[in-house]
Amino acid sequence: MSIPVMIMRGGTSKGAYFRREDLPDDETERNALLLSVMGSPDPRQVDGIGGGHPLTSKVAVVSRSGDPAAEVDYLFLQVQVDRPRVSAEQPCGNILAGVGPFAIERGLVAAAGDTTPVRVRMVNTGALATVHVPVRDGRPVYAGDTALSGVPGTAARIQVEFQDTAGSVAPALLPTGRVRDDLDGVPATLIDNGMPVVLMTAESLGVTGYETPDQLEADGRLRRRVEELRLAAGRLMGLGDVSATTVPKMCLIAPPAQGGTLCTRMFIPHRVHSSIGVLAAVTVGTAVAMPGSVAHTAAEGTIRVEHPTGFSDVVIDLDAGRSAIVSTARLLLEGRVHPRLTVEGAITHG
Repeated sequence: MSIPVMIMRGGTSKGAYFRREDLPDDETERNALLLSVMGSPDPRQVDGIGGGHPLTSKVAVVSRSGDPAAEVDYLFLQVQVDRPRVSAEQPCGNILAGVGPFAIERGLVAAAGDTTPVRVRMVNTGALATVHVPVRDGRPVYAGDTALSGVPGTAARIQVEFQDTAGSVAPALLPTGRVRDDLDGVPATLIDNGMPVVLMTAESLGVTGYETPDQLEADGRLRRRVEELRLAAGRLMGLGDVSATTVPKMCLIAPPAQGGTLCTRMFIPHRVHSSIGVLAAVTVGTAVAMPGSVAHTAAEGTIRVEHPTGFSDVVIDLDAGRSAIVSTARLLLEGRVHPRLTVEGAITHG
């Protein structure tokens, strides 16, 4: 048994991209197959194609869309590394950057001109995005001179535009109805403009906000406190008990260190991101542009979000409800993946 797959880097993440028709229709069967393909649960994912980290254990399921506003549907699935769990709770803007090239590679969208806009419906939330893909001779162009912090080298520029992403998972852009909340004594902004995020100053949690991800992950006291606050925020945001979910993300903010707008450290939620997710950056940028939030330091326009390996630039227009980000993507491998089977020939559940 084997399944067609493309492994692509999208933004600062890497994942396996499948056509929906190549996977089982039954969700339980599909998830068991993906756990096997990625090699979960195992910290190294040594018996699968996952990379042993949440940022490299991602899946995109793409198909032609029945929505007249979109050309393709994109379902994002987070395959947990050390647990037998596949989550569809949230979208992923990094992997989204690869959906445009994948759709063209697989013939779901015809290439046209020098740049082909691919209209995408993000199935996880119902929000729409347009991925602008450079093309040549009917194929995506991957080589270029656009640098992306957290990614070695350069690649072709891909612009991703979002619209109507407010309240993508939570009930509203500001699910509590307030720009600022008191979270067990910690001032926080609870916001969802594509990704549910809780913003707090690093100082309020006893750190600088300039620590490395490894340093933050090694701080047991901090991790316990962040998780306590995350559970409280989940209830306030209308997400219920989030102890077994990957949202909300927890963002520690500090003044900029490299000339940007602000500095961030993002818990995703139990590991610390080596950079920042695309939709998380959009949400953080929205809070920066929102008077009264704990992150407010700039007006609308281009906001530079610093993270552990560089920065991400996002463009925010609160009045129009639009946002955009520059990204890159690259096809790494095309072939067929062989899931792990039992001796009887059935897919093992891990």
